[in-house]
Amino acid sequence: MAVGKEIRTKIKSVENTKKITKAMEMVAASKMRKAQDRMRSSRPYSEKIVDLIGHFSQSNPEYRHPFMNDFPDAPNVGIIVISTDKGLCGGLNTNVFRHVLAKVQEAESKGKKVKAVAIGNKALSFLSRIDVEVLSSFVQVGDCPSPENVNAAIKAILDLYEKGQLEQVFIFSNKFVNTMKQDPISEVLLPLNSKDINPINNYTWDYVYEPESYELIDGLVLRYVETITHQALVENIASEQSARMVAMKAATDNAGNVIEELKLVYNKTRQAAITKELSEIVAGAAAV
Repeated sequence: MAVGKEIRTKIKSVENTKKITKAMEMVAASKMRKAQDRMRSSRPYSEKIVDLIGHFSQSNPEYRHPFMNDFPDAPNVGIIVISTDKGLCGGLNTNVFRHVLAKVQEAESKGKKVKAVAIGNKALSFLSRIDVEVLSSFVQVGDCPSPENVNAAIKAILDLYEKGQLEQVFIFSNKFVNTMKQDPISEVLLPLNSKDINPINNYTWDYVYEPESYELIDGLVLRYVETITHQALVENIASEQSARMVAMKAATDNAGNVIEELKLVYNKTRQAAITKELSEIVAGAAAV
């Protein structure tokens, strides 16, 4: 029964695959809880600083940080792309890359070049494939990325904007909604006077600075950019683990269905072989 042996080999192979996907599902579920806890613990701070910058961008400070200025004649557009280091997480990265590609095509149609920062192996590979210049990268992010490493990765693109070489800086990542849903987002990171930065409360503030406005503004603006980038990264990590858990559960269920189908085929093949042997025996006995 050569055919039966091949089917048994396939069944064994699919069973081994099912064990792997089940283990990966359990690991992702464990990491997902921790990633969600880290994400939720950092959300209040990031939301508060967004609210503060939203009011601040509507005020009239005596000192303006370069991040608050527009550079419409700049020859370049900056993007920060956040992805996963590993695959097997469904269409998580693909959905983000679709937005990135649309922005790259839009910038190139206006005659501008795109400068990028890649966070995650998949982002670095994607940007290399579409021939976008990568200023810096941060790969092998891990489950608990260090803010210092994130800040070091984005420093190159911030310096370029400060010199007036970038018209805008966009950030692309996934926002965690729930375990079953992760939304790809595209946000304007710079300039800070963008209409995309809306305070939570619909009122405006004016500020008194002590000791010096430029010292406070420089620190606040830089902290805002770093916080938004780090929050986007931890949201993406939580989204990654959720998407991987769902994808591996689907793979495990599909493997189970394939095994059932192969067993049915094997039993039919085995029964057909037995029936054939019995028919040959009966025919031989009748001939005698």
